[in-house]
Amino acid sequence: MIYAMGERLEEITIEEAAGRPSIYITTTDKCRQVLEQAGILYEGEISMKEVRVCKAETQQDCLYGSLAVPKLLDVLGSRYRILFFINQTNIVLVDNDNFSERLVRRIMRRKIHQGETKEKFLYNFVTEFMNRDLEMLDRYEKRIIEMEEKVMEDKEMNNFQANLMPLRKELLTLRSYYDEIADIGKEFSDNENGFFTKKQLKYFGTMTDRAERLVDKSSYLLDYAQQVKDAYQAMVAAKQNSNMQFLTIVSTFFFPLTLITGWYGMNFHDMPELEHGYPWVIALSAAVVIVCIIIFKKKKLF
Repeated sequence: MIYAMGERLEEITIEEAAGRPSIYITTTDKCRQVLEQAGILYEGEISMKEVRVCKAETQQDCLYGSLAVPKLLDVLGSRYRILFFINQTNIVLVDNDNFSERLVRRIMRRKIHQGETKEKFLYNFVTEFMNRDLEMLDRYEKRIIEMEEKVMEDKEMNNFQANLMPLRKELLTLRSYYDEIADIGKEFSDNENGFFTKKQLKYFGTMTDRAERLVDKSSYLLDYAQQVKDAYQAMVAAKQNSNMQFLTIVSTFFFPLTLITGWYGMNFHDMPELEHGYPWVIALSAAVVIVCIIIFKKKKLF
């Protein structure tokens, strides 16, 4: 697919693209041919297998980079992988999943000024796949709030750790992803090859600011999730301490009683109260229990 840059993007043919600033969307098997047509010289390897992160690299004849975009419904799963090549005039997007074409068509439907310049198009393109991310982070926040409320209400949360750990992994993945997008915006802003107009660099600053706000939001949610985890662990520890306190009280009651019954259970011939000691043992045991209760009441242990 080839789109001509202008006030509005429009799909054009190969002949119409000659000499016009254009956006090429292709696949890896046709990439070399399209790069040659777009006048972009790139001698490195072209493979989607190497696309794991979002990055941009300035080379002598072009600006090269990759995008690894998490899927909103499966953040930890496979990603949309895109390679991009930029020179003084053209942009080439390499995408085997048809994701780039869907984004461009979405931009054409939603944006009034879609691709007046390379800078405006790149801004629209990158921010388009981040368009729903703030809404997604709000959903994460609601999930954490619900977990916190359950902790505060002391409800049964047998799967608390199982629910929290994937959530934290997803937020960590998203934070790294937004940080990478911010780095791409900064690399574009540096404009080492002079491919971008200085007046248009403001778009990359806006793109970087947006990515950094998402970094801050995801970092905040990670801290919030950690606080909820700490509150849950504190509540679990409090319950364990309560159980230990109960067991300690029970042990305190029974230890002297065990000592008494053990002593009088030896049945030596010259032991006092050997023949009529049963009532005395009962009375002594009851006295011990009463004394323990009085002591625990004064110490407010129950």
